[in-house]
Amino acid sequence: MILTTVDQNGTPNSIYATCVARYGDERFVVADNYFDKTRANIKMGSSASFLFITDEDKSYQVKGNIEYLTSGPIFDDMKQWNPEKHPGHAAVAVVVKEIFSGSEKLV
Repeated sequence: MILTTVDQNGTPNSIYATCVARYGDERFVVADNYFDKTRANIKMGSSASFLFITDEDKSYQVKGNIEYLTSGPIFDDMKQWNPEKHPGHAAVAVVVKEIFSGSEKLV
């Protein structure tokens, strides 16, 4: 998945995020293993957008607000599925506000 945040000047920063899971119906969680600019953007209040393609070759864009969690149930869940070789500094929960497939708004 490609995760995009923006800095205080509106400059986007995109990364490949490989340690990702769905959490409930409203959140996708990304493990903060090696974030730098992304972490700084999140801590200053950036929202997020991410893109992914399913196994059926359908593409989606999800937009939402970010929760940066270093404890609690979502963080504990991330520690269960994040590979042990990665540090898992925090669980970055993207709270879904909009979902698009191409130009079609689904949510």
